[in-house]
Amino acid sequence: MTKVLISDKLSPEAKKIFEAAGIKVDQKIGLKPEALAKIIGGYDGLAVRSATKVTADILNQAKNLKVIGRAGIGVDNIDLETATERGIVVMNTPFGNSITTAEHAIAMLLSLARNIPRANTSTKDGKWEKSKFMGVEVNGKMLGIIGCGNIGSIVASRAQGLSMKVQAYDPYLSAERAYDLGIKKVDLTELLQSSDFVSLHAPKTSATENIIDYDALSLMKESAFLINCARGGLVDEAALGEALDEGLIAGAALDVFAVEPATDNPLFKQGNIIATPHLGASTTEAQVKVAVQVAEQMSDFLLHGAVSNALNMPSISAEEAPKLKPYMALAHQVGSFAGQIADAAIQKVRVEYEGAVAELNTRPLTAIVLEGLLKPLLSGVNMVNAPVVAKERNIDISELIHDREGDYHTLLRLVIETDKGVRSIAGTLFANTRPRIVSVHGVEIEAELTEHMLYITNEDKPGFIGALGTALGESGVNIGTFNLGRDKERKTAIALVSVDEAIAPEVVDKVSHLEHVRTVKPLQF
Repeated sequence: MTKVLISDKLSPEAKKIFEAAGIKVDQKIGLKPEALAKIIGGYDGLAVRSATKVTADILNQAKNLKVIGRAGIGVDNIDLETATERGIVVMNTPFGNSITTAEHAIAMLLSLARNIPRANTSTKDGKWEKSKFMGVEVNGKMLGIIGCGNIGSIVASRAQGLSMKVQAYDPYLSAERAYDLGIKKVDLTELLQSSDFVSLHAPKTSATENIIDYDALSLMKESAFLINCARGGLVDEAALGEALDEGLIAGAALDVFAVEPATDNPLFKQGNIIATPHLGASTTEAQVKVAVQVAEQMSDFLLHGAVSNALNMPSISAEEAPKLKPYMALAHQVGSFAGQIADAAIQKVRVEYEGAVAELNTRPLTAIVLEGLLKPLLSGVNMVNAPVVAKERNIDISELIHDREGDYHTLLRLVIETDKGVRSIAGTLFANTRPRIVSVHGVEIEAELTEHMLYITNEDKPGFIGALGTALGESGVNIGTFNLGRDKERKTAIALVSVDEAIAPEVVDKVSHLEHVRTVKPLQF
């Protein structure tokens, strides 16, 4: 029975969804790392928030784990690289808390503009310091957004509702998308120099870590405010402290910190800092949304193979999964066929799509082709880690989508380059459901692959088929189907023989010594 462990506090709705899908659920909150490592091997799925640290040590004990679901956006607490190497899908829920986080950023912006936290404390202390907390209007002010993805675009919309002007720095923001959002796309320097408020909504990567350092703060207006409700580590906190001491900016509001829980941070001593304890996603509505979303995504994957919001493999929606299913079988057969008959180290791989398949989501199909190709050569390969394994071995991978339709209504072709030359395998679907191999190394052949097969290349000369049948018959091998293709110009023939059982090594040796035989390979699918 499929089993999932919930190791962090999630809405009860998550457990209900798993159970309704027929998945057994255990909820064990607050496990020590060693305790989690001890039991994780018994689970197919792990649902977490930010408290559980899914380290390499834990993943190395997760012998059956297939998917990790993060109820939220950031996956800093998950060793993504190790999960990928082990073929474990890592999913997040990027939309469940988007509105909540965006609203928190706007709340921080307004609190900075009107000195609300300090004014609140002062008034409750019995003071009436009306003139001390002079604020600024946000109407007509420029908001600069760093990272204009899902949350950043919502912040832009809310700011426009406050009659603010909005500009954004995001290398992945297209001019068309900026136009649709009604914002101006600028470079980082221009944004820092001309914004009255700067709000961060970027993921933490090697490119964005400490993107707001002392030099960046020096570019900002002295009257400007900085807001970070994205990820800790985007702001150099020591540099921010210096900038506030020197009056380089007017103030900052932080919901996230480089080290959390942030119980003793030097910035807390600054009067013009607003600090909240990572509350961006902390609303009742958001917590229910992310719990429901992660449970639904994990259930769809574990039961139906649908992959949504995956961070380490191409996603396959629940709607796409039924359409892709026969193509996934074809992709695996084509890849596996090529991997089993490979005769040299692979240098380049090109996967071509033609006809009906070219209109589908081909990225997961390419991953499955790679899985099939590499699995006969390397252990522990699946569609999650196959692209990584290929990259580690310096195999160049490419896709080619043809908008034409050739001899077949749909065609998947795998082209492999080795130091011995270029090889290719092509397949199609009959009746849109049944995979068929239709070409091997340029030789046309039509074959349905079965569990046990024999692949033979030979000189195209009379007498071979009879000799092969006799050799197999004498060895007690029953032939199911016999598929033959030939290249008259090269005087080469290919035979694909379906047999009832795995072929013994001595039978392979016997066939290899027949006259005219060049290659013999037993295949399994």
